[in-house]
Amino acid sequence: MYDRASKWLLRLLRVPPQPEPPTGAPESVRVFHAGKNYFYVRLGGWVLTQIGAVIGILFSLSFIHEVEREVLAARAAQEPSAQVQVEAADDGRIRAFRVIQSILPPPAVEGTKQFLIRAPWWALPLVKLFEFLAIAGFIAQLPITFAAVRLDFEQRWYIVTDRSLRLRAGVFTLTETTMSFANLQQVEVKQGPLQRLLGLADVRVQSAGGGGSSQRAQPDEANSLHAAIFHSVTNASEIRDLILDRLRRFRQASLGDPDDPHLTDHAPAAPLAIPASGESSALAAAREVLAEVRSLRSALAAGRRSG
Repeated sequence: MYDRASKWLLRLLRVPPQPEPPTGAPESVRVFHAGKNYFYVRLGGWVLTQIGAVIGILFSLSFIHEVEREVLAARAAQEPSAQVQVEAADDGRIRAFRVIQSILPPPAVEGTKQFLIRAPWWALPLVKLFEFLAIAGFIAQLPITFAAVRLDFEQRWYIVTDRSLRLRAGVFTLTETTMSFANLQQVEVKQGPLQRLLGLADVRVQSAGGGGSSQRAQPDEANSLHAAIFHSVTNASEIRDLILDRLRRFRQASLGDPDDPHLTDHAPAAPLAIPASGESSALAAAREVLAEVRSLRSALAAGRRSG
């Protein structure tokens, strides 16, 4: 049932099954997802919500039954000639109604009775029809809301390459964030008390200048920074170290793809080969060779573009 409900929901909302990897070498693609305990937390909230709905429906049924009983009794007293049969409620329903009376204000209970007594004959069946529709709607929403909770867990994609990263989350509201390593400024791990208990943590990545594209800004995002969050992952330290290692290699190699405007516009320029004071001649010569190699690479790239 879940497979059918999830496929129908994704097709209805037009959600792609998975995002495309961002810019980078195909062999460098690493995919991460939220931890299993994150799904259990969301599932627990869903179960509590359904239990609250069931309790509300049971209270409502008991209330309507007792009100119906008293309305019929009142109408029978007002019309002695009418053949009205009033069924006595069992002890369980009486106890349930007394619980409801202790919760609801007395004027509300009495006002409902008086309204239905004075209302036309079809008012009470109409109320019962609404209650039946509410029960049918509750049953119908169970597979859909469960599928939404599970899909929210399954559709959290965290993709890292050697040049950029892409995060996608959400089912009803789809959020996709892409960042280039050319603009990354900070990588940090955050863990709340509940996350620490469940073995989860968040990896927050910030970039300056908007090197990536974001369809929706994070609510706690700083004004000058763009943020992306690997939410509720079990391997936060591994993700942080992977990003920092690839970021270090990216900057050391001065990687940049001429066909990618996000990378080209912000790619750091090659440093000049000027030896520092006290620097050895071998190191200075190595810097000059590195500068020549970078110049040659830039000339070859320009030649490919013009060709």
